[in-house]
Amino acid sequence: MPTIPPTLLPVLMLFASNVFMTFAWYGHLRYRNHSLVLVILASWGIAFFEYWLAVPANRWGSEVYSAAQLKTIQEVITLTVFAAFSVLYLKEPLGWNHALGFASISFGVFLIFHKW
Repeated sequence: MPTIPPTLLPVLMLFASNVFMTFAWYGHLRYRNHSLVLVILASWGIAFFEYWLAVPANRWGSEVYSAAQLKTIQEVITLTVFAAFSVLYLKEPLGWNHALGFASISFGVFLIFHKW
């Protein structure tokens, strides 16, 4: 039975948790006719599963990554998931300014992970 390397497992878990969290935070935007209380309760229910993935991902990830590296990984995943969600689910296009912003963030990632 193959095992997932300890450097990859938290990344995969953070990716899955971000899918849940993106739907919890932004999925209701397609359902503006539903009551705010209902969408808040639904969001809490979705976020419950996000925490079940994010907390162990960060706990196990801290064995191979620093806290700053984990947070950086999480933010890049968040932007990646949100970009796809925005285009595919919300039908909102991304422009050149988004690409330039993501490129700037990528430079920040390089700085966080680069060994000086």
